[in-house]
Amino acid sequence: MVDFSFWMEARDSRGRAGVFHTPHGDLLTPIFAPVGTQATVKALTPDQLQALGARLVLANTYHLYLRPGDETIAALGGLHEFMAWPGPLLTDSGGFQVFSLAATRQVDDDGVTFRSHLDGSPHRFTPEKSIAIQENLGADVIMAFDECPDPHDRAYNEQALARTHAWAERCLSAKTRDDQALFGIVQGGIFPDLRRQSALFIGSLGLPGVAIGGLSVGETKAETHAILEILDADLPQDRPRYLMGVGSPEDLVEGVVRGIDIFDCVLPTRMARNHAALTRTGRLNLRSRAYANDRGPVDPDCSCYTCRTFTRAYLRHLCVAEEMLAATLLSIHNLQALITLAADLRQAVVEGRLEAFAAEFRLAYHKHRRDRSDAS
Repeated sequence: MVDFSFWMEARDSRGRAGVFHTPHGDLLTPIFAPVGTQATVKALTPDQLQALGARLVLANTYHLYLRPGDETIAALGGLHEFMAWPGPLLTDSGGFQVFSLAATRQVDDDGVTFRSHLDGSPHRFTPEKSIAIQENLGADVIMAFDECPDPHDRAYNEQALARTHAWAERCLSAKTRDDQALFGIVQGGIFPDLRRQSALFIGSLGLPGVAIGGLSVGETKAETHAILEILDADLPQDRPRYLMGVGSPEDLVEGVVRGIDIFDCVLPTRMARNHAALTRTGRLNLRSRAYANDRGPVDPDCSCYTCRTFTRAYLRHLCVAEEMLAATLLSIHNLQALITLAADLRQAVVEGRLEAFAAEFRLAYHKHRRDRSDAS
């Protein structure tokens, strides 16, 4: 059997510093994973990802199933070889993308029938189908097929929770590869009793990791934090916890202090393509006239290639001129900002100063927001 053990190096209150073993290398947690939806992190090469410290990359089952096809990827050696990524990979189940196609999908207890967003062709995902696709792709970590409902709809969440739990058991039964770690997904919307019920059930399956889905999909930050607060006690303590699709700087800090280990999000690269830079004191709009003659780096406290090499004035020029290089340089900065923040949070846990680190971060981050509000 392949070793997918999780070793806890240190704890500080609910903050955790761990090591998760995978066939393609160890993951030091807390960790932020860049999203490579279609087997590529937009605007960056694998070498660039490694240079900025990325260890885990996420790819999307739904998109790769539609194009170029999971069987094609399997025939070409699997996802690692296909995208030339030597480190650990994680694939989601495709569930979120399928359920987001509200106008073109039909859900029943067996699975989901939907139409491709590319050409309208009909398709069907079941738990067994999702696992088969992910086994073809060959990622180190794969996800159970789940239903992600409106977080505020109690009746729908009760129904979706029953499906999610039944589908998790079916995914476990369908799984055939021992070199892939299957994570179950906790659902339940903003309802504490449903979330606790889900955490206990998914944790009871004995899977090597547990994910928390259905957050950052329409609820408030306060609602997200409240759910994470109550989940800590009911999630397994000896397995990694993955908060799906959440990854702004403040989300990382608030997640780690509530016991989260793994994060992923499209935010850093999407913000880069929209000319925004992430810092620990807030976001910067690099198209702003204020930077037209600014000789300073995006963030004087950042050591990434972009901040070491280029001025805000140059980056503003690239953004205004709609040059492709702007997306690359800002993606490098934004991803390293989050990867470094996760590493710093880990070190704070190891040194027993997580609460002080979080308090300092919140003070600087919210002061920046107040200063911007006052200036406007």
